[in-house]
Amino acid sequence: MDEGIELRHLRYFIAVAEELHFGRAAPRLHMAQPPLSQQIRRLEELVGHPLLVRTSRAVKLTEPGAAFLDRAKRTLLRISEDLAFTRRLGRGETGSLRVGFIGSGMQTHLPAVLGEYRRLYPDVELRLQETSTSHLIDSIRDGSVDVGFLRVGAPIPDLTVHPLLEEKFIVILPRTHPLARLAKVRVLQLRNEPFVFFPKSAGPTAWNRTMDLCAEQGFQDRIVQEAPHWVTVVSLVGAGLGVTIAPACIQHVAGSTVACRPLSSHGRTFIELAHRSDDSSPVMAAFCSLARSRGL
Repeated sequence: MDEGIELRHLRYFIAVAEELHFGRAAPRLHMAQPPLSQQIRRLEELVGHPLLVRTSRAVKLTEPGAAFLDRAKRTLLRISEDLAFTRRLGRGETGSLRVGFIGSGMQTHLPAVLGEYRRLYPDVELRLQETSTSHLIDSIRDGSVDVGFLRVGAPIPDLTVHPLLEEKFIVILPRTHPLARLAKVRVLQLRNEPFVFFPKSAGPTAWNRTMDLCAEQGFQDRIVQEAPHWVTVVSLVGAGLGVTIAPACIQHVAGSTVACRPLSSHGRTFIELAHRSDDSSPVMAAFCSLARSRGL
């Protein structure tokens, strides 16, 4: 925009051009007629050509004035759209968000939170990625994921972690296992059992937290088979390869070949929300606010 021309000049001109009457345009702009006439003359000086023809009985647009009216309207509309976009961006209502999650998180209320977020923020491009806790931490750090749902239960350097959900542990047994007849299983009763579990590399802190349940009872788990996903772990337990200790939410994927029993232990596992500590993205902040308010 040329130096000296302001948005108010465009609004003044549009009102007069549409009314073709200074007396009617002035109230519309909530101003007196003399200052309005002065501002239109000033605009014509800045443009360098008459925009209006004034007579004692009428106001008419000149040819440059008619062309300028169309462009002035487009300019104000474009600025209005740009302002609206910027405000929506600042409120986290548009943009993109990459969300990582561990498989067990999908057995909690996480899918409902993702669905609600998509309904509330339809103009945000939501990209989802399932992975392990270890890989997810690396992805958040290198910026390939914006925010992630994981199980750590401990501070993570460079990341801000929000606890969302606390879960008890359960034991998953083959349906025909003698311990399946019990209402609750004690950790010590698993001393001589073979275990099926996820690899330690997938999430060392969560892995250690589970193993510590057995260590506290004076024995070490005998892991005979590893699997990267809980659905696979449960299937292998059902096939008789061993037993496993899992977050309570995993019972939602248990089939008829296994039995899930509460584990007599004070141990807990946690679903947490993590993002880079230096990330101030409005989109990420809005998502975290929703997830934390729902607490999964």
